[in-house]
Amino acid sequence: MSNEYESAFEGDSEVEARHRRRRDLAEKPRRPSAGRPEGAQFSEEGAKHEGRVRRLHYLALNAYDRHKELINNYHLYHPGATAALQRDTSRDRNDYDVLREQHRFVWTAEDATDSWERRLAKRYYDKLYREYCICDLTYYKLNRVAMRWRTEKEVVAGKGQFTCGSKHCTAKESLTSWEVNFSYAEHGEQKNCLVKLRLCPECSRKLNHSKQRKKAKVYTKKKSKKDKKSHKVASDKQDDGPEAGPSDRAPSSVSGAKDSVTPQGDDIWKQPAVVEEEKTRDEEFDEFLADLFM
Repeated sequence: MSNEYESAFEGDSEVEARHRRRRDLAEKPRRPSAGRPEGAQFSEEGAKHEGRVRRLHYLALNAYDRHKELINNYHLYHPGATAALQRDTSRDRNDYDVLREQHRFVWTAEDATDSWERRLAKRYYDKLYREYCICDLTYYKLNRVAMRWRTEKEVVAGKGQFTCGSKHCTAKESLTSWEVNFSYAEHGEQKNCLVKLRLCPECSRKLNHSKQRKKAKVYTKKKSKKDKKSHKVASDKQDDGPEAGPSDRAPSSVSGAKDSVTPQGDDIWKQPAVVEEEKTRDEEFDEFLADLFM
């Protein structure tokens, strides 16, 4: 009898051992969690991802289509923010209306976490507001050129940016940007600023009839260090190619070149890592919108 009980107990222990082994294989050891990322970090990473997606979308459009989409986004996300483009109505309204219409659109702290698309539209509209102006060349022979700021309708339509900035001209081809000094009065104070006039060849001739104006500088993207290095290596190869072929060079010079290459490869690991400076959001936007300000 004792032998039978012992065999039964041994069988139960083997079953438990098998179950224990299965549980050990199925269950993974728990590791301490690193914790959830902070809300600001999560929002920043999400904004970067959204920025990459939207950037690819905008790069697929031409300059005028990009202009239209950015203006539409600005009016969509910031209704009523174009009050600064309306004419001064202080003379035909009461004091209350004047105070209400002179109110400026205020950005709150909540707007700091807006989407990449909204920030880009606002940045474009802020830069676009006083970048270009409209001129009247009726009395150009008397060296009298009248200028004014663009209306909201003209800003949206691209008048003075994608079409000739002369009041009575609608040309769209071969436009040239001229840098002119614009003197105007605002709130009883005389002000001066440099603005751009985008004119066709005929209107450009009229503008420069009495005095040659200066052409506006065209923005060129700065080359990164990596691009400069690759360009330098390519130019060195082109310079070395026509002068002498491999057969014309002396063996000593070839061996010397090999010896000089070897330590350079070893020195790469001894040098400190090159850290590329990350651009700020405003610098990234300015570079992205540069080709729209011609």
